[in-house]
Amino acid sequence: MSYTFGDTFEGSMEDVEEQVTTALAEEGFGVLTRIDVQATLKTKIDVDREPYVILGACNPVLAHQAISADEDLGALLPCNVVLRDVGGSVAVRVMDPKAVLSIVGNPAVDEAGAMARAKLERVVASLQ
Repeated sequence: MSYTFGDTFEGSMEDVEEQVTTALAEEGFGVLTRIDVQATLKTKIDVDREPYVILGACNPVLAHQAISADEDLGALLPCNVVLRDVGGSVAVRVMDPKAVLSIVGNPAVDEAGAMARAKLERVVASLQ
């Protein structure tokens, strides 16, 4: 089972990130964290790499449902969305919450994971 899904899109990192953030909001997700991996690696260990950003996305309703079913579930949140430069295009890869949360083995958590995946699939489908 794959742990991510997504596609590749034309445009700049900034434009695609804005589209992703808007689409996430339309599906009830907020971006809790933004990690600029390229800048962090350059600062911390002087490594040059292509642009790479991790967005930590959370849908509070689904997070509440999942955490209510298993109090330790926060260790598997938020849903990460990776944007990375691939030769002038931007790859958008989304953590598959259905796959990741299936390790818990709790039907209520599985339901939240399936609902989150459906929403995140719509996010990817809406990108241009």
